Amino acid sequence: MELELIEGAHPHSPQFGFEPGSLQTRMQSLQPDPKAQYRSVFEALRKIVQTEGFWRPLRGINVTVVGAGPAHALYFACYEKMKRTLSDIIHHGGNSHLANGMAGSMATLLHDGVMNPAEVVKQRMQMYNSPYKTVKECIRTVHRTEGLSAFYRSYTTQLTMNVPFQAIHFITYEFMQEQINPQRQYNPLTHIVSGAVAGAVAAAATTPLDVCKTLLNTQENMVLSSINISGHLSGMANAFRTVYQLGGIAGYFKGVQARVIYQMPSTAIAWSVYEFFKYVLTKRELKKGSPC
Repeated sequence: MELELIEGAHPHSPQFGFEPGSLQTRMQSLQPDPKAQYRSVFEALRKIVQTEGFWRPLRGINVTVVGAGPAHALYFACYEKMKRTLSDIIHHGGNSHLANGMAGSMATLLHDGVMNPAEVVKQRMQMYNSPYKTVKECIRTVHRTEGLSAFYRSYTTQLTMNVPFQAIHFITYEFMQEQINPQRQYNPLTHIVSGAVAGAVAAAATTPLDVCKTLLNTQENMVLSSINISGHLSGMANAFRTVYQLGGIAGYFKGVQARVIYQMPSTAIAWSVYEFFKYVLTKRELKKGSPC
């Protein structure tokens, strides 16, 4: 099998933390260390806490927090602007599922441009037996040994995964709102439910792409050495072939349970917070514009 490789740098085997995303990363490992093999999300959490410490699952979360603020600001600002613009074009101001999907996809381009380097650092620190003790050490080492491109090696793969994820996510959210909140009023419960359902559907549908992205981000040593790769695996096509070679069809759905469990509260919280601030800011603007 011909693979596009970046020679010279040393790939590392995966090691993760306590946050649901950490569990997802570990459970997506194609050939995990015998000490990092888990049959379920709860077994993974229990074993990680028992063997690696209570705070281990939160490893790498600080870099995600730093990147999440600006990334999500760009994300929702772009989504609102594009949704209105495209809805006016496609459906003359009415709600258009096509416009929602396209707006979500465009917002993803900006979001992932900020978050992809943070995701690389986070997953490297979450690997089993990770050689990195701090975020700064991870960034310096990766930059020195693999170059700046290492932080964007999975960017196209990330977009390949996140564009359909966000398209499904936004379409499902808007569809759910039409069903349980047709008046589109501020209603926290409907936003939470719609967000959770949207996250679950999108997460399950795009798990195969996420497995490939995790492999490209972590460059699992045991996986690469088992198929005689001495450099780095790169490219979505190569990742897809490698996953199938090692795990068959089932390999594409490793960690699906953890991914869904992680995305449901994540998207529910994101939408409820977003809708709250949208409601507050809209109400404030209406008060400013009303006659005294």
